[in-house]
Amino acid sequence: MNLHKISDQFLVAAQISETDLAAIKERGIKSVICNRPDGEGADQPTFEELAKTAEKLGLDMRYIPVSGGMVHDADTHDFAAELKALPKPVLAYCRTGTRSATLWSLAQAKDMPLADILSATKAAGYDMKGVVRRIANGGTTPADQADASYDVVIVGAGASGIAAASSLKARKPELEIAVIDPADAHYYQPGWTMVGGGVFAAQDTVRTMGSLVPKGVHWLKSAVAAFEPEKDAVILDGCRVVKYKRLVVCPGLKLDWHRVEGLVDTLGRNGVTSNYRYDLAPYTWELVSGMTSGRAIFTQPPMPIKCAGAPQKAIYLSADHWTRTETINNIEIEFHNAGGVLFGVKDYVPALQTYVDKYRIGLNFFSNLVAIDGPAKKAWFDVAKPDTPVERIEVEFDMIHVTPPQCAPDFISVSPLADGAGWVDVDQATLRHKTHENIWSLGDVMNAPNAKTAAAARKQAPVVADNIIADIDGRAPVSQYDGYGSCPLTVERGKIVLAEFGYGGTLQPSFPNWLIDGTKPSRLAWLLKEKILPPVYWKAMLKGREWMAAPEKLTVR
Repeated sequence: MNLHKISDQFLVAAQISETDLAAIKERGIKSVICNRPDGEGADQPTFEELAKTAEKLGLDMRYIPVSGGMVHDADTHDFAAELKALPKPVLAYCRTGTRSATLWSLAQAKDMPLADILSATKAAGYDMKGVVRRIANGGTTPADQADASYDVVIVGAGASGIAAASSLKARKPELEIAVIDPADAHYYQPGWTMVGGGVFAAQDTVRTMGSLVPKGVHWLKSAVAAFEPEKDAVILDGCRVVKYKRLVVCPGLKLDWHRVEGLVDTLGRNGVTSNYRYDLAPYTWELVSGMTSGRAIFTQPPMPIKCAGAPQKAIYLSADHWTRTETINNIEIEFHNAGGVLFGVKDYVPALQTYVDKYRIGLNFFSNLVAIDGPAKKAWFDVAKPDTPVERIEVEFDMIHVTPPQCAPDFISVSPLADGAGWVDVDQATLRHKTHENIWSLGDVMNAPNAKTAAAARKQAPVVADNIIADIDGRAPVSQYDGYGSCPLTVERGKIVLAEFGYGGTLQPSFPNWLIDGTKPSRLAWLLKEKILPPVYWKAMLKGREWMAAPEKLTVR
């Protein structure tokens, strides 16, 4: 007998026998629900036989038979009622456990988020994709009709989504395109580092979403609940169904603030800040500009994260300010990096190390922030050096800049589109889904081994647009993405180390070395970051003007 735990109060099993009941009792289970009709299998004990033994053992047992593949709304109602009334924990069983897991999922639909239900059943070994629309509909069977249908549906209206929509419209204006995103505002997130460094004003990094959605593109202001790729459908919150001929998935990633114990309770006060939120980046500058002595800590969680150099940018701009105000000798700077190197592409490390030495930054590798107490000004790190036991250390701070752990959004990680790690599973060259040929993905949410940066999305959007148009015309993919990403490392106010690289860490400079040598600090690169890239983002990338982003033609081997 193999019991599958779905929650603390509910477990599922395949067909049980009379002898199994004693072991079930010993496990602390108090109630059993049978979801398998009598006579379904020749070697199957009847419910009555099992119920007599259960009664002798002091187990409550109920019979809610469901034929294979035929879970009706009435069955769900009866199951939910028994689940509520029976002593806990409850074990439900059928031939394999799938019907019981399905009934539980539908019964929880009104009380639990869809992603949590799918995650719990998936962890127990049961795939609920066949009933995801019913779960989204509160556990009842919806009408199987689309509320809307489009040539191309784009999930996510961030940098990737708007750029992809604009690039598609530029190539084929007659396409019926919809972008799905519940947000009212669109942010230029690369600018938040500069806000935290006192260079940009926060309000200059935001626009209304409505002002950026391309003309002729439909904006569906809603959140996505689930995907049904076999039916070419996206399920929205409220169980509205949007059908597509082709789908682009680019909702970005999830900032998992809750993964650090105590962090959410103290963000934006007690000296705890982060440039990863629009409302917090100004607080970073408030702390930096007001600090004249003490300990400043900067953190970096395990990869993957948005722009691997972003946590360092906050350090260097802060340290540069303290240098200019002649207070740096009174400030102890520490960088706690869960990784084992300063930067993943070795060609840029010498220049960065020069600034680490200049600012006397204490490097702490393999050190991952796990808990924080803002009022007490204390943080705890798990130090996991190779071949040594994990050690938890306590560090006091006066200011701490936190880079939050990051992962795929819940509705992506539990979907049929995800790989084993929860990211959208694409071919790294064409950005087409490996299983579903009418689905593409770009930006931070897909699993190609590239840096997750806005510059990467700028290069990816034309590739996706080219390949979708080719698919519409009945042709094979025509363009490929080479892994390009860019990370302008702001090592001081007025100078940047312009890291540009592709798959495998191959350097991919956009400019000749005599103009900008990306491995060395450059004033021209700072000018690019401060003056040129913001208007390129707003007026070119998001408008389908592919400046320095022409797609590379697919090489047939």
